[in-house]
Amino acid sequence: MVKSSFIYLSLVVLTSFVLMGSTCTSNAKKTSTGHGYAAFHPGEIWLDTDSVHINAHGGGILFHEGTYYWFGEHKVAGRGGNRAMVGVSCYSSSDLMNWTSCGIALPVATDTLSEITKGCVIERPKVIYNEKTGMFVMWFHLELKDQGYAAARTGLAISDKVSGPYTYVKSFRPNAGIWPMEMTNPSRDTGKYNHLKWWTPEWRKAVEEGLFVQYDFEKGQMSRDMTLFVDDDGKAYHIHSAEENLTLHISELTPDYQDFTGKWTRIFPGGHNEAPALFKRGGKYYLIASGCTGWDPNAARSFVSNSIWGPWEALGNPCIGPDSALTFQSQSTYVLPVQGKEDAYIFMADRWRPRNPIDGRYIWLPISFEDEKPVIEFNEKWDLSVFE
Repeated sequence: MVKSSFIYLSLVVLTSFVLMGSTCTSNAKKTSTGHGYAAFHPGEIWLDTDSVHINAHGGGILFHEGTYYWFGEHKVAGRGGNRAMVGVSCYSSSDLMNWTSCGIALPVATDTLSEITKGCVIERPKVIYNEKTGMFVMWFHLELKDQGYAAARTGLAISDKVSGPYTYVKSFRPNAGIWPMEMTNPSRDTGKYNHLKWWTPEWRKAVEEGLFVQYDFEKGQMSRDMTLFVDDDGKAYHIHSAEENLTLHISELTPDYQDFTGKWTRIFPGGHNEAPALFKRGGKYYLIASGCTGWDPNAARSFVSNSIWGPWEALGNPCIGPDSALTFQSQSTYVLPVQGKEDAYIFMADRWRPRNPIDGRYIWLPISFEDEKPVIEFNEKWDLSVFE
């Protein structure tokens, strides 16, 4: 499924020298390049207003003062392109189709002792705005350089300007020394599980009971694929894949959005869910996720709850039609509520290209609802009129 387009070879040098903190010009002034988009074209090369393929993978969107801002992983060419060699990119748009580069919002560090030194892994950056502090808060999945995926940390960066530059603050494993709210009488006796073989019924039961929660209790829970969600009351939540990607955790953030309160819960322990995307509709919370098959696509899953703390109900694969069993060769990253339109949500996903990550493509599709269940169908060309 992996292809490399020649266009990227000629653009590698250009995209590798994006200037930190560059002026984020309104895209309304820069759509005269001949490719101004009037529709979404999922899976195709998506050019910004400088005619460069958008480089914001695993991304999320922030709507602020009438403008959408897209933050994502800046990839480079070749097999090593999934490492963070540049940083987190930012784009702006007024219509969601035509995007202007704002440069690198969070650059990797040149200091080899920094946790975000060049060559680390920065994935799925998300930014939310705190109205009380006036700060823009970025969280992301961080893996330390040359340690594979062993660190499993969440990282924090902040800025007083939406497009940055963002200042790196810290990284850690969440909820160290704190049990989830549903584990009312936890045991620390992990030794009783040492004889269990992985994937056996006995092992699965132990995972459901909190096997990995107990193992990681003191140093903190793993945090890999993640997203952020701000509720109607202004409270913010960090949703992340933990327990060796076996279980999703939902954690409440402090009022300034820059730390964890210690209140957290587990969703479908042992369910093997990652790539979470959470949104709210009609007073209900919906979650779209994927299974765990590395860089290869699989069937999406959807869930619903009347409370962010659960209980959560599984709704099955929201995708329908051809290639729906592989989520149209993509994986979820965010669900975007469209401003000014009622009941309008866009499913954002990535088609990963691990052999040449810069060639990754974006799959944006409208979400409809049938019997209060989300439904996603592939469309080669569509625009926002579908929500009317």
